[in-house]
Amino acid sequence: MSFDKEQNQQTNRQIKLASRPNGEPTADNFDLTTSDIPTPNDNEMLLRTVYLSLDPYMRGRMSDAKSYADPLAVGDVIMGGTVAQVVESNIDKFAVGDLVVSNSGWQDYSVSDGEGVLKLDKNMANPSYGLGVLGMPGFTGYMGLTDIGKPQKGETLVVAAATGPVGATVGQVGHQYGLRTVGVAGGKEKCDFAVNELGFDVCIDHRADDFAEQLKAACPDGIDIYYENVGGHVFDAVMPLLNDHARIPVCGLVSQYNATDLPDGKDRLGQLMGLILRQRLTVRGFIIFEEYGDHFPEFLETMSKWVESGDVKTKEYIADGLDNAPKAFVGMLNGDNFGKTVVKVSDVQ
Repeated sequence: MSFDKEQNQQTNRQIKLASRPNGEPTADNFDLTTSDIPTPNDNEMLLRTVYLSLDPYMRGRMSDAKSYADPLAVGDVIMGGTVAQVVESNIDKFAVGDLVVSNSGWQDYSVSDGEGVLKLDKNMANPSYGLGVLGMPGFTGYMGLTDIGKPQKGETLVVAAATGPVGATVGQVGHQYGLRTVGVAGGKEKCDFAVNELGFDVCIDHRADDFAEQLKAACPDGIDIYYENVGGHVFDAVMPLLNDHARIPVCGLVSQYNATDLPDGKDRLGQLMGLILRQRLTVRGFIIFEEYGDHFPEFLETMSKWVESGDVKTKEYIADGLDNAPKAFVGMLNGDNFGKTVVKVSDVQ
C-alpha cells in the first residue's frame, strides 16, 4: 500500500558529512545532495521525515575520535532521530499513514526494516514531542535522575542547561520527587522560564560574573545530585558544593564538543579523584538506550500522564526546512536555541 509521495519535490534531499569539523562546524562541513526516492523491498517500509531532531551528541559522531559509537564516515547522511510518516509498507505491523519515531537522519525519505522504530499515536497533538519530552531526551533525563540520581525528598538537585529538553525534564521530575531544584541556564529569559514555567525553585545565569557565588547562595545545604550534561565552568562551580554521597549522572558534556585541545590551566584530575574518594561520590556516565532501553514503555506511560496533566511542560525551538538544519545545529551547540531543537521537514498527511 502507498499514498502520494510528492511533498513539493520529486527527489530525496539528503544532508551529508562533507568534511570533519575542526572546532565549531561550518557550512563547508555539510553537503546538500539529492537522490531518487528509495523503494522498499519485502519486509521494509518507506518513511517520510516530518520532524528531525537536533541533539548535541551528533557533534561527537562527526569526529573520528574514539567514542561509544562508530563515527560517521565522510559522505554519510548525517544521523538523527526523526518523527516520520509511513508512505509505503511491506511490514504487517506498520500501516500507511502511521507516525513513528525512527533514526532516518537528515533526509526527506528513508527505508526501514522496522527495527528500533516506535509507533506514535496518530492523533497526538504534538508529534514532535516524540523527539523531546516523550522521546530520547526526556527518557535520558528521567532515567538518569531516578536510577542514578536516586532522589530523596528534601535533597538539593542542580541541573545545567535547565531549559533544554533533558534539563527541563530533570528539573520537573525532581519537583515530583520533592527535591529543591536549582537550574542553570544562559540568560535572564531562560532563567525566568525555568522558574515561572518549569517550576524550578531558583535558576542562575551561568554567564554572570559572580555565577559561582550565586550558586553557593542558592545551595545553602550543598548539592546532593548534580545532573551533568554541560561540563566546563558550571561543573567547576558545582565541585566545592557537593555533599558526601552526592550522585552525578553524566549524559553529556556539550561545552566540550567543539574543543580541539584540552583547556589551559592546571591539571585538576587529581583534585577530582580525591573529591570522589573523600566524599564517596557516585559519578556514572550512561548511554540511554544501551542501559535502559527496556524501561522505555514505563517511562512513556508515566511521562505521557505528566505531560497531559500539565505537571511536566516543554518548550520547543522549531527551525523550518531541512536546508536550515546545519545552521540550527550550530546554533544549538552554542546555546542559541530555547528549548528542544527540532527541524520541521514536512507536514503530516
